[in-house]
Amino acid sequence: MAILFGGFLHFADSITTLKPPLDPKADAIVVLTGGYQRIDQAVELLRQGAGNRLLISGVHPTTTRTQIRRLTQSPANLFSCCVDIGYDALDTIGNAREAVRWIHSNGYKHVLVVTNNYHMPRSIAELKYVDPATDFIPYPVVNSDLKTKAWFTDPNALRTILSEYAKVLLAGARNLTGFGRPVGLRSEEPDEATGKSHI
Repeated sequence: MAILFGGFLHFADSITTLKPPLDPKADAIVVLTGGYQRIDQAVELLRQGAGNRLLISGVHPTTTRTQIRRLTQSPANLFSCCVDIGYDALDTIGNAREAVRWIHSNGYKHVLVVTNNYHMPRSIAELKYVDPATDFIPYPVVNSDLKTKAWFTDPNALRTILSEYAKVLLAGARNLTGFGRPVGLRSEEPDEATGKSHI
């Protein structure tokens, strides 16, 4: 129990102090869906030239490119030239598989990963599990509830961190053993990135 509690404190400290790089530069950018704040940040990074192309991974099939562009108030020419929409991922494992497929098809080596700070450790772990060779650069979007040093007195913030810590432990055990990994994708075709079947 003491080890779990100590691990939780370390995890909480690491995500609440996680900061984006000051001058982010990469071949491309991947953003994992879960809120337009993440997508807004990723589009802004693309606009600033932090990467040459952007993948928005895990978009719901009913959401269109036009809707995303309008909600992020992005220029039409930026979206048409440099933004790809991924509709296949169902969860973080699916995000990793979808992203790596896209990364390999484009020959990228250094990729910015945009997601919430509390979601970053698990996202990077799943990406590296699928693709250990690519350089994944974390670009955390700070959850406003986790900015304060007194997050442990905020029930919502505490619930968020506890839930994510449990998911990180589960993902670590799953990746270590190789057992219980869900497909994570809407399709069940062989994974082009790894050559392995999703089934």
